[in-house]
Amino acid sequence: MAHSTRFLLNNTEIDSSAPPGLLVLDFLRQHQQLTGTKEGCKEGDCGACVVLIGTLDGKRLSYKPITACLMPLAELQGKHLVTIEGLNLDHLNPVQQSIVNSGATQCGFCTPGIVVSLTGLIMTEKTVIDQPSVKKALSGHLCRCTGYRSLKQTAEDLQASLSGTGIKALIEQEMLPEWFSTVKRRLRKLNRSLQSSNGSLQNNGKPQVMIAGGTDLYVQQGELIPDQAIHVLDNDPELRGIEEVDNHIRVGALTTFEEFANDRLIQKMIPNIEGYMQLNASWQIRNRATLGGNLINASPIADMTIPLLALKSELLLSDGKKERLIPLTRFYKSYKTFDKGASEILVEIRLPQFSDTTQFHFEKASKRKHLDIATVNSAICIDVEEDLIKHIGLATGGVAPIPLYLHETCHFLVGKPIELSIIKEALTIVQQEIAPISDIRGSADYKRLLARQFFIAHFATLFPEIIKLRDLYEA
Repeated sequence: MAHSTRFLLNNTEIDSSAPPGLLVLDFLRQHQQLTGTKEGCKEGDCGACVVLIGTLDGKRLSYKPITACLMPLAELQGKHLVTIEGLNLDHLNPVQQSIVNSGATQCGFCTPGIVVSLTGLIMTEKTVIDQPSVKKALSGHLCRCTGYRSLKQTAEDLQASLSGTGIKALIEQEMLPEWFSTVKRRLRKLNRSLQSSNGSLQNNGKPQVMIAGGTDLYVQQGELIPDQAIHVLDNDPELRGIEEVDNHIRVGALTTFEEFANDRLIQKMIPNIEGYMQLNASWQIRNRATLGGNLINASPIADMTIPLLALKSELLLSDGKKERLIPLTRFYKSYKTFDKGASEILVEIRLPQFSDTTQFHFEKASKRKHLDIATVNSAICIDVEEDLIKHIGLATGGVAPIPLYLHETCHFLVGKPIELSIIKEALTIVQQEIAPISDIRGSADYKRLLARQFFIAHFATLFPEIIKLRDLYEA
């Protein structure tokens, strides 16, 4: 029996038997002839294919901009897919008008995705429309001919033209079509009619492909996945959410980068988490990329794996019958090899509770400052009491075949005071633990230098009254 994916596409209910692994982008352009969603890089970098995904969670309906080139059709089950065609009115809406007023479009290829992202920004609750928020919304878009200055100027027009957010207010301001007012009721009815599913979609007995955010998988295998059986992990709500449990914080493996950064518990632990996250990916990709996918991908430079290592996280793995807990510091064995059985999936990540004296810091260097793959990244989690290091976690990426936890350096520092001589001695141990290689992102010597400078930056940032940059850089 063919699999059926049921969802709302703009103002129409869809019941599609297309392959569940088919890209949403290809479904729109090839099956629905909705060509306003453009195909550019097909890797999530250019933003030409951005659409809005509306999800009903209890009584709350929320929308997020995502790149349609990295999402499987099956993940639309019970959701609302909005394309540029669904946002069009008989006249230019405020977003479109602000782009015209600012002279912010020329060839128009990238404009539909930009309109969608800016609309998604306005639909986000409690969002202040200003230059920083517009820059965030545009972070996942490449414009080849207009330039970004005029696009950023749209913030002033939008700020002046909007008097409220929320679906009802945006309909009244002629930002959204009137039919948006019926979406919540229609999704509620649709979801009641859908049978519960564990997300497993069989296809001719073929081995299944596990799909979380798909931000790397579809880049590598995008043309192959539609012909394979898939397991859409996103359809399992138990793999989401962040909550305090006993003496730790439980983070569902499918928690996205953006959900992690916006959570109050995480922000309390890591006050600058939103700033760190700006280095890692665009808003549209952060709405897709999951912590679990980042960990299981096992890249030596994974941007969230390194902080989670420094935090000494634990991973809960399950094969459907048995569960086991393993420290992340012991998870990686060699390049792309880790301690997970073929039938196991990562269910949750457990973060230890911080004390009031615990501090965290993250550093990253890449060819581009933002939105680029790291050359080297590094994180520290440290707790100092009575001038002695009580607890420390240090991790560095890009300097070994695996995301590297600096066991020996941490062992040396525990119980030591934070002094210039101690930090200098620890620097020697860091250099002994790492083993970078030269590649397209930098030479081995350059990566050694970055690892050294980041180690210094951690202590100079967190303890500036004790550790002076000049003293260490000259050492």
